[in-house]
Amino acid sequence: MLELKQQNCFFIFNYNHQLENQQQFFTPHFWQAENRIIGSAKGRGTTWFIETLDLFGINCALRHYYRGGFWKKLNKDRYQFNGLTKTRSFAEFYLLDELYRQNFPVPKPIGAKVEKCGFNYYRADILTEKIEDAQDLTAFLQHQKISSQGWQQIGNLISRLHQLQICHTDLNAHNILVQHGGTSAENYWLLDFDKCSKKNGNHWKHKNLQRLHRSFQKEICRLGIQFCSTDWFHLMLGYENYTASYSD
Repeated sequence: MLELKQQNCFFIFNYNHQLENQQQFFTPHFWQAENRIIGSAKGRGTTWFIETLDLFGINCALRHYYRGGFWKKLNKDRYQFNGLTKTRSFAEFYLLDELYRQNFPVPKPIGAKVEKCGFNYYRADILTEKIEDAQDLTAFLQHQKISSQGWQQIGNLISRLHQLQICHTDLNAHNILVQHGGTSAENYWLLDFDKCSKKNGNHWKHKNLQRLHRSFQKEICRLGIQFCSTDWFHLMLGYENYTASYSD
């Protein structure tokens, strides 16, 4: 990995050699000037999709960290600085890298930036792999159903994460990605590991699953997704089967 500091900005990159203009990789205007923007997605902010095959061998997604809830009205993107490794972008970068190196289906982290703002605050950005030919689970379920085997795959995936003692603090249907392959089979990925971390014990795992179930119930009403109790049964069956095999 390559770590750099430039004035009040700190960078980390998932490669060992310096690239031209790499400090500007976290600026959408830079990629726009290079005619490399290939799409975007709206969430709390805008995620920009960038053509970077020649640079990294994959295309990328660029995301700036924005606050949510009440505080966004007062402070849209500044966070209290308590050390570089505890910043939102660096912490997510390191966690993604750990999972990616274990062949867990998460986007490969490419780079992260922290910009100090005064003594106690910072802004942050992250650059990750763009998963090709994919859409979030809620978009998929508005038009198609998932097979029982597919739901069990998703359950397996969540159990695998839990066996690694990693709590996805925003585990919801939007952060599960469906990737369409060349056959009828799909692959499933987990996204958005901001504020996620390792936790001891097992007490939190059931609440994590309940959070996911509530998100499905919410999107039945809001988006009309195709989801029923049988689907959840198969998800939990996949979860429990993986948990049992891991314990053995």
